[in-house]
Amino acid sequence: MKLENTQVQMRKGILEFCILEIIGRGEAYASDMLEELTQARMIVVEGTLYPLLTRLKNAALLDYTWKESTSGPPRKYYTLTEAGRQFLEELRQTWEEMALSVGIIRQPPRTP
Repeated sequence: MKLENTQVQMRKGILEFCILEIIGRGEAYASDMLEELTQARMIVVEGTLYPLLTRLKNAALLDYTWKESTSGPPRKYYTLTEAGRQFLEELRQTWEEMALSVGIIRQPPRTP
């Protein structure tokens, strides 16, 4: 088993949560999301991001608006829907529970 494969799977597992967190701060442009995810070492390429955004949009968690750009064609900016905000809140709770659980497991076992 290769370590890199496991690391990629772990990142994929939390990528949706990270995307929703970014959009949850306010409207977001896909290129800006990609840049932030890359800086955070999530190592996302456009080929991964756009299908996820489409899936989240089709699940009614995201909406988008087109805005004119001074440096090219109009840009699509994503926002969370009400369902998306609720889903994100539930994911935050799940993340906290998982982080706590992993923290417990990572502690050395107690000896009686």
